[in-house]
Amino acid sequence: MSSFVRQVPEGDNREREVCAACGYVAYENPKVVVGSVVLADGRVLMCRRAIEPRKGFWTLPAGYMELGETLEEGAAREALEEAEAVITIEGILGVFSIARIGQVQVIFRARFSDAGPPVFAAGPESLDVRLFAADEIPWDQIAFPSVHWALDAWRKARAGPLGRPAGNPQQDQRGMQRLVSPSANLPNDAPR
Repeated sequence: MSSFVRQVPEGDNREREVCAACGYVAYENPKVVVGSVVLADGRVLMCRRAIEPRKGFWTLPAGYMELGETLEEGAAREALEEAEAVITIEGILGVFSIARIGQVQVIFRARFSDAGPPVFAAGPESLDVRLFAADEIPWDQIAFPSVHWALDAWRKARAGPLGRPAGNPQQDQRGMQRLVSPSANLPNDAPR
């Protein structure tokens, strides 16, 4: 069995895990998360997490991209898995860098595919799934900072045309700050 050592491979400028026997470099790269702000009649679809991390907190339907799928296919799959929702992607709402955990998150704006009333239900990774108007969102029970960022991007864009995708907030360009404690009482105009 090969053992790996931490060293700078020839022609590189960063330490990597390198096989001592054959020189194979085991690169560690960020993971891609895809998801969507799914809208119906001005309300956003949110899922209450049934799994850790942040079990019991609210999030958007999102998760890790799988090999062999596009960004859009991954976001649609996550909406189906977590909220049993069939969606149509409208465009990129935001791209967020979360350096502290090695993630890049691509969040789309989407709508339910069927023209009738929205059809959704809790999938195996969700305890509950609901549609929230902007003033009904349980801000103090949001699972992750990037969910706040995506919801802020949605509130700014609303149903208008999508322009340049939103990015990390100015005060957290590298995605290093953790979520404020849910017990903290943030004023309505505080950045979330």
